[in-house]
Amino acid sequence: MLVNKNILYFTVMLALLIFVGFYQSWNVSLSILNMCLISAVMALGVNIQWGYAGLFNVGIMGFAALGGLAAVLISMPPVEGAWDAGGWGIISGLTLGILSLFFAVLTYKKLEKGYIRTISILLICLVGFFVSKYVLTPSKEAVESINPAASGYLGGFGLPIILSWPVGGIFAGLAAWIIGKITLGLRSDYLAIATLGISEIIISILKYEDWMTRGVKNVIGMPRPVPFEINLQNTEWFTELTIYLNLDIITFSTIFVKLCYACLFLSTLLILLWLSETALKSPWGRMMRAIRDNEVSANAMGKNITKKHLQVFILGSVVVGISGAMLTTLDGQLTPTAYQPLRFTFLIWIMVIIGGSGNNWGSVLGGFIIWFFWVESEPMGLFLMNLITSGMAEDNNLKLHLIESAAHMRLMTMGLILLLVLRFSPRGLLPEKS
Repeated sequence: MLVNKNILYFTVMLALLIFVGFYQSWNVSLSILNMCLISAVMALGVNIQWGYAGLFNVGIMGFAALGGLAAVLISMPPVEGAWDAGGWGIISGLTLGILSLFFAVLTYKKLEKGYIRTISILLICLVGFFVSKYVLTPSKEAVESINPAASGYLGGFGLPIILSWPVGGIFAGLAAWIIGKITLGLRSDYLAIATLGISEIIISILKYEDWMTRGVKNVIGMPRPVPFEINLQNTEWFTELTIYLNLDIITFSTIFVKLCYACLFLSTLLILLWLSETALKSPWGRMMRAIRDNEVSANAMGKNITKKHLQVFILGSVVVGISGAMLTTLDGQLTPTAYQPLRFTFLIWIMVIIGGSGNNWGSVLGGFIIWFFWVESEPMGLFLMNLITSGMAEDNNLKLHLIESAAHMRLMTMGLILLLVLRFSPRGLLPEKS
């Protein structure tokens, strides 16, 4: 019965996308599909943390932003003269800062508790901070002064952007390891506070450290893993294919590019879904769910709960980091100001809740449903308002007000979907199998 339900829900989503293709445009439909696939990957990462182990991560946007950072560092070419001007100075300053933290931790472990340890740690941190800042500041200014309108940052390694997907996962995993080491041994609510705080710190760094990501000036013109539309239009084989299919070459080139993206994203989603399902059905997955359901019993059986929680927290963050790199790849630019909690945290949580936490397929379904209605709620709201006010005069104030309010239908639609699902299917549309 469950398989039939899976097929039914995904068939309905496919039908909705086809409907949009026929009645709006195939470009719109494929754009929604690509974002649905990325959202599904992101929701899958959150489900690994919450559904497997009950870990409440509200800093999803920070891990997604690290994936975006990886896309910049991997794919963008190095800025000419930036490394000679201040690149190595920045590396030296950051190294000094990391070393000071290392020695502070070492001092904490080696010295006994008391005033001497406290004062020593404070001195190490203060000296490390000022020395690091002394080296960093002039180097940063030198890099940011290099053609700031077009560059003003170090750039990247100029490698294929698709390599940034696993690197984005590694960045997010390292951040998760640091956060987890500090908070997972404490109460669960500390994890939520820590992830929220760290995510805001990550976004602030991306906004204000111009030498790294150009800050609010954004990194644009990023390489693609698929051809550019204009290049396709100038190739002989594509021109012949367009003539054979009797299609407009401009429209067909945009559709073809979006299909290429969809193939890449779908392949990545299927691989991650297969790995997640394999892990969930393995002894490790059964153990994680047992810990989630009863930590006291698991601890009594000799299981290291903190260690297991750290494992699953890192794994989920890796998946979110991959999705962040995928999103930046699709956008073709990194916009730090676009990372907002509503879009990259709360909306993802709604996907997991709607789909069914603990069920990987449910998270994927939730990603498709929520993103589809997130995009289509405005045109559907406009259609509904026009239908309701069809008998009113064109200059009627109520009619004008209702039509203008259609732009605000998104949040109401999300709330309505959430309420309906929680009322009639509290465990989600595809609940976890018992």
